[in-house]
Amino acid sequence: MDRNLPLNLARVTEAAALASAKFLGRGDKNAADQAAVDAMRRMFDTVNIDGVVVIGEGEMDEAPMLYIGEQIGIAGPHDLKVDIAVDPLDGTRSVANGLPNAISVVAIAPRGCLLHAPDTYMNKIAVGPKAKGVVNINNSVEENIRNVAKALGKDVSEVTVTILDRPRHEKLVEEVRKAGARIKMFSDGDVLAAINTCFSYTGVDILMGIGGAPEGVIAAAALKCLGGEFQGVLHPVTEDQRRRCLEMGADLNKVYTVDDLVKGDEVVFAATGVSHGELLQGVKYLEKDMATTHTLVLRAETGTIRFIEAIHKLDKKPEYAK
Repeated sequence: MDRNLPLNLARVTEAAALASAKFLGRGDKNAADQAAVDAMRRMFDTVNIDGVVVIGEGEMDEAPMLYIGEQIGIAGPHDLKVDIAVDPLDGTRSVANGLPNAISVVAIAPRGCLLHAPDTYMNKIAVGPKAKGVVNINNSVEENIRNVAKALGKDVSEVTVTILDRPRHEKLVEEVRKAGARIKMFSDGDVLAAINTCFSYTGVDILMGIGGAPEGVIAAAALKCLGGEFQGVLHPVTEDQRRRCLEMGADLNKVYTVDDLVKGDEVVFAATGVSHGELLQGVKYLEKDMATTHTLVLRAETGTIRFIEAIHKLDKKPEYAK
């Protein structure tokens, strides 16, 4: 895969973050999301790829841009054919309410290598490289926590489980507490929460719980690059979701691993912070029409992990400021 592609993807997520961050705390999640979508789509028009969106804003009749099946990039006859998974703003409610850990995110892999995940829920577990191979989503919560504690050289009471703050997780929270581990709730956006398990300074060791299946594929792309582990089981909650899963050929009993969700090693991932978080700083607007961004760029093929801190002169980047 083109070595310049990771930096180009960083520009894509930076543009979306700069646009949506202007809506921080303004109570309008739809406007924030639309700003991210518009900016990301414009920046993709500068990237030399033959891309198809496989995870995006919805079907063609649901989204005017970045819809599933949309052709992306300015491809020539010899440009790379890729699948694209996007979440222009993962954490729309976080931005609307001025809360942390919202990001703009993109993952790219060769054509046919990203699972076309149905728009349904997925039960998930994720850990970083040091705990890879010791969890199983079919094991009890207590057993998984105990195994992670052993792998990390910690007491169970020192293990931190991060869980999306939703009523559906009341039983999970009870089980984690019974096991004796710590809990860190998050309000929105479980892609970043899964990635956080790979960096000790974020203070989390395991992600558990039910979130979106498309976001699970994006998280798996990042964890493949980072050497972590992700497992997911599709969890439709309505008959329509179940029917859609079956129509797409999904196996509702299968434990999907990283390699099921993201095939091969030619995977590139980029995420830019929108609001401030443990892993990525949010966008900061400075004087004289300037702003800063903080971006994580990953490449599975080489294992490279890059953090890019950028200062943008917005008056010289009209494509960022529209």
